[in-house]
Amino acid sequence: MTTQTLNTSHAAGLPAGTEAAVLHGARDLRIEHRPLKSLGANDVLVEMRSGGICGSDMHYYADGRNGTNELRQPTVLGHEGAGVVIAAGTAASIAAGTAVVIEPALPCRTCPTCLSGRYNLCPAGTCFGSPPTDGLFARHVVVPEAALHELPGSIPAEIGAAIEPLAVAVWAVQRAQVQAGHRVLITGAGPIGLMVAQVAAARGASEIVVTDVNDDRLAAAAKFGATRTVNTVATPLDLKGMDRLIECSGNAHALHDGILTLAPAARATVVGQGRPTVDGIPLGFLQRYEIDLVTAFRYANAFPAAIALASAGTVDLRSIITGKYPLAAAAEALTAPVTDPTNLKIIITY
Repeated sequence: MTTQTLNTSHAAGLPAGTEAAVLHGARDLRIEHRPLKSLGANDVLVEMRSGGICGSDMHYYADGRNGTNELRQPTVLGHEGAGVVIAAGTAASIAAGTAVVIEPALPCRTCPTCLSGRYNLCPAGTCFGSPPTDGLFARHVVVPEAALHELPGSIPAEIGAAIEPLAVAVWAVQRAQVQAGHRVLITGAGPIGLMVAQVAAARGASEIVVTDVNDDRLAAAAKFGATRTVNTVATPLDLKGMDRLIECSGNAHALHDGILTLAPAARATVVGQGRPTVDGIPLGFLQRYEIDLVTAFRYANAFPAAIALASAGTVDLRSIITGKYPLAAAAEALTAPVTDPTNLKIIITY
């Protein structure tokens, strides 16, 4: 299909505006008509097919803030999204009709950090759906072509939004340096933890233990590659000699207890977003056994690997999606994992 190329004005037949889920304050989400910015030379207009609900979206909706970032003006939520290209700027090369997933981070791409390849750490970077930057919960979005990754036919755009959290899992396992034969402990059986379990299995981990306090999620973990599950409310964590800890819950106690299961020269990787400061980390234990404590923030160059894993069926995207809501019901979608704890990944469809 031939690419439609546009200058900075909107072409006839293409939308000048779109419906979007706009957060005005805590629990004040409104479906509004928003103007679309004109396409720049390197921009692409995407008609959305799916948008995933993340824990950060839920925090913004419930509290008007996520961590240290606070909502200060009406903002379109959403950073997990996939759709189909319907038009492109004059310098963009992607063809109309191409199914794509959107990588939501918007780095400057010129600073030393970006040029080193670690663009996820760009000091000037922004991210779709992180206030005040408008996000992807809209019927149409204008994005830089550099933010797009083509989806193969085996991954329909209707579930393609789940690639973004899979990229988080891929990066987490990469930062954890999981290798074949490793014994891996994953704390937290939310969507990220469940995807981490599948990616760790794909890397050849010989044992994958998943902990949580929700039996429904632990049952899901058993289906997604866990060799053992532990409800830490009912059963003390009595593991020893684990090679890797990947902390996905954001719970300081889970991090502390998980570290104490590690073998000498092991590695603990913090993925879940916890409090800005955490007391009680067993520093003496870490130092005595030279255990590496590292963190993971989003991802860098992880989307191709995530797409390959999903395309091959190595990671099951469909089964992790437990609910679909139309854009008009976005507020309901943002509370679905709380009102029904059996929910895993919730998708907004268009």
